[in-house]
Amino acid sequence: MMNSAAPEVVVQRQLDAFNARDIVTLLAVYADDAQLLEHPDKLLARGSAELRARFTVRFQEPNLHAALLKRIVAGTLVIDHEKVTRTFPEGPGEIELVMIYDVQDGRITRAWTIAGTKTIFAR
Repeated sequence: MMNSAAPEVVVQRQLDAFNARDIVTLLAVYADDAQLLEHPDKLLARGSAELRARFTVRFQEPNLHAALLKRIVAGTLVIDHEKVTRTFPEGPGEIELVMIYDVQDGRITRAWTIAGTKTIFAR
């Protein structure tokens, strides 16, 4: 399907689909058995069904948006520094994330998340 796409193109497709809340396009860039991990090895979701469930819940947040701050590409790895606006249990805010994507044959096979500073917006 997307086998010829460069890793950074695949990851950008993922980011665009995330911001559009397009679950079909988002899942299409992940391998069927892809893993989402909290760095280094805490499994958050494995496979299309678990990814769909996780993203479907996230997409319910009214202010959800990921802004790319910096991208580094090294072979099959793409490292994004993002600022993500979210609705946390304690209220709306933003969190800095480092996302590491391993892209094989045009699809994301593994993605790691590293959470940085979380800020809750003043009311």
